Amino acid sequence: MTDFQNAPDLYYEDLAVSRVLRCGTVEVNREEMLDFAKRYDPQRFHLEEEAGNDSLFGGMSASGWFTAALTMGLMVRGEFRFGGGAVGLGIDELRWPRPVHAGDRLTATVEVAAMRPSASRPSHGVVKFVTTTRNQHGEVVMTKSAQVLVPRRPQARP
Repeated sequence: MTDFQNAPDLYYEDLAVSRVLRCGTVEVNREEMLDFAKRYDPQRFHLEEEAGNDSLFGGMSASGWFTAALTMGLMVRGEFRFGGGAVGLGIDELRWPRPVHAGDRLTATVEVAAMRPSASRPSHGVVKFVTTTRNQHGEVVMTKSAQVLVPRRPQARP
């Protein structure tokens, strides 16, 4: 796993359209996957092997919301680090094209798709990030397009 512990905090001025921020890797833990499903998405194909095998997922699968939570953890532990934090303004699109199973190893990348200074908050910029999560085979298991409020570097603020 790549170590991003010493990655510097980023600011709006450090970004450019097409820049890709890297993230580490996480292995999908069966017990965590089941605990999440029991609490938040208790559908049988997320809880039982047999039901998963009989589903279109080809086995017990993780909830897409669990995949999204794992991805968020990868992001903030990777290069997606912003001085003062980044605030989500909304998700434009969220897709889960392939199932995630216990034991899968997930990694994510976050690409800057668009950016502009914030009209209402001059201390920040609005950035559209496209996040892609892949499994150990390089197959896309989740994509997300979101608008995020990112702090500007203090000396660059108007």
